[in-house]
Amino acid sequence: GGVSVARAHWLSQPHLPSLVASRLAAAASAVVINPLVSVVVMEDAGLREQRQRLAASGQAHLLRFWDGLEEGERAELLADLDDCHFPESLCFFRRAAQQAPPEQQQQQHRVDESMEPVPKEVQGSVSRDRERLPGWQAEGLLQISQSKVAVLLLAGGQGTRLGVTFPKGMYNVGLLSQKTLFQIQAERILKLQQWASEQFGHKCTIPWYIMTSGRTMDSTKEFFVKNDYFGLQKENIIFFQQGMLPALTFDGKAILEGKSKIAMAPDGNGGLYRALGNQKIVEDMEDRGIAYIHVYCVDNILVKVADPTFIGFCVEQQADCGAKVVEKTHPTEAVGVVCKVNGLYQVVEYSEITLATAQKRNADGHLMFNAGNICNHYFTLQFLKDVVKIHEPKLQHHIARKKIPYINDQGQQINPDKPNGIKMEKFVFDIFQFSKKFVIFEVLREDEFSPLKNADSQDGKDTPSTARHALMSLHHRWVLNAGGQFVDGNGSRIPAIPSSATGMSEAVTAVVNDNLKELTDLPIKCEISPLVSYAGEGLGEHVAGHDFRAPLIIDEKGIHELIKNGL
Repeated sequence: GGVSVARAHWLSQPHLPSLVASRLAAAASAVVINPLVSVVVMEDAGLREQRQRLAASGQAHLLRFWDGLEEGERAELLADLDDCHFPESLCFFRRAAQQAPPEQQQQQHRVDESMEPVPKEVQGSVSRDRERLPGWQAEGLLQISQSKVAVLLLAGGQGTRLGVTFPKGMYNVGLLSQKTLFQIQAERILKLQQWASEQFGHKCTIPWYIMTSGRTMDSTKEFFVKNDYFGLQKENIIFFQQGMLPALTFDGKAILEGKSKIAMAPDGNGGLYRALGNQKIVEDMEDRGIAYIHVYCVDNILVKVADPTFIGFCVEQQADCGAKVVEKTHPTEAVGVVCKVNGLYQVVEYSEITLATAQKRNADGHLMFNAGNICNHYFTLQFLKDVVKIHEPKLQHHIARKKIPYINDQGQQINPDKPNGIKMEKFVFDIFQFSKKFVIFEVLREDEFSPLKNADSQDGKDTPSTARHALMSLHHRWVLNAGGQFVDGNGSRIPAIPSSATGMSEAVTAVVNDNLKELTDLPIKCEISPLVSYAGEGLGEHVAGHDFRAPLIIDEKGIHELIKNGL
């Protein structure tokens, strides 16, 4: 009787997969002779069916520890099995394996022969098109004021390489305000709504769609609730979840990372398009009257969320798909480049081309293939609808060889020292090839791109320190451009870090971008709240003609010189 009660409790648990639960419940109700017998028959019936399905997919090994598992562990394993969708996952695996690239050298020459730079006529630039920027910005603000623009955040990653277990958006890089990436981005949306509303005389909304993964959904939602959605309306923040796929051995066997846990991984940021369809996000956008979507990655502290200049440029060009890019600093920089391959737009990773091609230069001395991808994109709603309905099923998964911790047959945890399996993923830029009118918009790296990927270390790249320095350097320049100055303890004016917009040589630009730490060991500690200024506008009334001592915060409450003991 006690066992039956426990079994009934197990069956009632919400995390038990519905299909398995219903079948086990049906088996249980069919046997009423003896409670203990009913448990055994019920378990055998459900387990037999599960074993048959796994055997048919070549995955029977996943139940090898079943007999030694506690009930909660068994429920966890059943839930994972329910999420694996093996017939479909193995179909993805076979298709991706068939499309696997040849040896690197052969692949490089094949891509080299087919590559062309992006034509000048589909390019815009903040430095080369200065006289057109106000018009593009006005067009973007007009579209925002009509509530036609949404932002879509790719936030499925955890901060593992940062040494934390929570989502990257919750990370605090050590700003004076202690704001997280999520808060900075939320406040930029708030400011942009306010800016457009004031300019056109009526309220507007920028819906924020946030794609999480199974590992970040709950903690992300809890963080937003805890922070009262950072001042945004709850109904205008829409969370949805990308898919998960099992990690597989090289011969297609799912990997157990624990006795009751299958190694799973998000299906890449290109899993966005399937999730948009499965979770009816496109329909929600259509219901809200959205026409244009800005897609970006959570880890860029400088991202201009729903940048009106970028939006306006794409709208005026009548583009259905656009990408922001930054100029590569040197030929071997580890960044993918946007280009054409066999006449179709795509991103080619730096490892896919030869050094000779990477070093090619135009007559003006700039690299021929210099459009560095920064995961910052524009789509029309109609384009997204076409991608979801027509093109997404055609997208191939990319195979990444990984070192995947696993449990061996003796039940021991093994951390391999070389790749032992693969994870499958799609990339958000895989759909460029389907665009009928594609454009790129080149921006300044020091103004718009400083990703957060790695923990702080000496000479580290893309770390909390480099992200923090990049933001403070940008805000320092904003103050100077608005007519303010910084002085040291003796009252002497402190020079600004130069911007490539002022005409630095490529060599100096490379030094600034590649080793920001060297130039800014003691950066000016200056932070301007997004609620005060979205992109440096409107600061003159606060700072013109004034001298400031760092640390300095300018926020909606005023100007604060934090001279004594910081905050």
